[in-house]
Amino acid sequence: MKDILERLEERRAKARLGGGVQRIEAQHKRGKLTARERIDLLLDQGSFEEFDMFVQHRSTDFGMAETKIPGDGVVTGWGTINGRKVFVFSKDFTVFGGSLSEAHAQKITKIQDMALKARAPIIGLFDAGGARIQEGVAALGGYGEVFKRNVIASGVIPQISVIMGPCAGGDVYSPAMTDFIFMVRDTSYMFVTGPDVVKTVTNEIVTAEELGGAKVHTTKSSIADGAYDNDVEALLQIRRLMDFLPSNNTEGVPEWPSFDDPSRVDMSLDTLIPDSPNKPYDMKELILKVVDEGDFFEIQEAFARNIITGFGRIEGRTVGIVANQPMVLAGVLDADASRKGARFVRFCDAFGIPIVTFEDVPGFLPGTAQEYGGLIKHGAKLLFAYSEATVPLVTVITRKAFGGAYDVMASKHVGGDVNYAWPTAQIAVMGAKGAVEIIFRQDLNDPDKIAARTKEYEDRFMSPFVAAERGYIDEVIMPHSTRRRIARALAMLRTKKVEQPWKKHDNIPL
Repeated sequence: MKDILERLEERRAKARLGGGVQRIEAQHKRGKLTARERIDLLLDQGSFEEFDMFVQHRSTDFGMAETKIPGDGVVTGWGTINGRKVFVFSKDFTVFGGSLSEAHAQKITKIQDMALKARAPIIGLFDAGGARIQEGVAALGGYGEVFKRNVIASGVIPQISVIMGPCAGGDVYSPAMTDFIFMVRDTSYMFVTGPDVVKTVTNEIVTAEELGGAKVHTTKSSIADGAYDNDVEALLQIRRLMDFLPSNNTEGVPEWPSFDDPSRVDMSLDTLIPDSPNKPYDMKELILKVVDEGDFFEIQEAFARNIITGFGRIEGRTVGIVANQPMVLAGVLDADASRKGARFVRFCDAFGIPIVTFEDVPGFLPGTAQEYGGLIKHGAKLLFAYSEATVPLVTVITRKAFGGAYDVMASKHVGGDVNYAWPTAQIAVMGAKGAVEIIFRQDLNDPDKIAARTKEYEDRFMSPFVAAERGYIDEVIMPHSTRRRIARALAMLRTKKVEQPWKKHDNIPL
């Protein structure tokens, strides 16, 4: 018996070495951790249960029969993050460059199926060179099996992708269908075709970093939701993110002990809004002063910065936060901001996360670039997302709520449950100056008349009370009581139920 146990330990030790000591050292020299080191950092200590450690490919072409390594380039299993169950697969670049074979794909799909049955999140750590060329269509078929499961699990369990090295070809499509993608600066990149193919086909000369690095995907393409400086920071931030997310679409948001009084007032909020309506202020200051203990996990921080999306907690329970940012483009909604907001709202709605909206929006961004870029449809995505949402929706208008953008940002008309306004709120079709110049065009040559008309318009419409008179605003609140009001509204809405007419699925304006 003893020798059998020793042989088992020998096989395990060999499997844990992956591609061998030299390749592990090469991985470290690139500033990257190995697949197993990453899992050890991501999961609670000692919680990882590995599956399929001894699986090997079955390919015999191009000399592959003589090259077999246990695990076949991916480490799979389950464990816990702060005591909560998660499933994980981690691509091992030291084994065949992490390339996907038929057996490799079967390991991933097994874990995907387990995660769906157990209704637990799944996290993929990517560091791979795409399909294993020696296996041809068998590898492509493996990708298809993974993709199909991504789609089936969408909206049922959270799916997180962390790009920690090269991610090319078929490997990029699976992350693209997951809920969140995070990257590591300088060591990770994503693209469908690499620089060599790009040069051959289009004659463009571009580096891997310029083509698909973290900076590109967090600021330009919006493919990635965030980027971190190294593997360690990325994995620790994923642990933090998981504390905000429900395990599945029926379990409800996690609830953590909070030492922050839900009735806490913050008198500094009474002076947050500048006297001049055209002067910006930082909406993040409001968010940090409202959420529990100032803990806010921002999503897509570097993209479309005129809108803020992310997770916080109120009374220890997760809320999704969507907020216009007056510091960037005056908080205007454009195509990028609309897409960013819509995707975040739909994620929150899919997983039962209440949404708090902080509104200060002067309208949609005008111009040919926006119209040619499809602003109408992109703006409709955000409108659609809020309108179909059945989770609790609490809205606070801090200053401007102009034009169609007022409707879009979780107004009472599209389903907002509790809509508050600060006394500084201005709810109107447009700003006073523009409105007066249209209504009283005949008086444009008389500055005194225009000034008087502007004052008249401001007194009548540039306040929250016209909307409050019609019931579109539930209450005009003191800024310093914002946290208390939101906490009470969310507590009241905890049992919210909405019956929707049956449909196979909606047809969001993609």
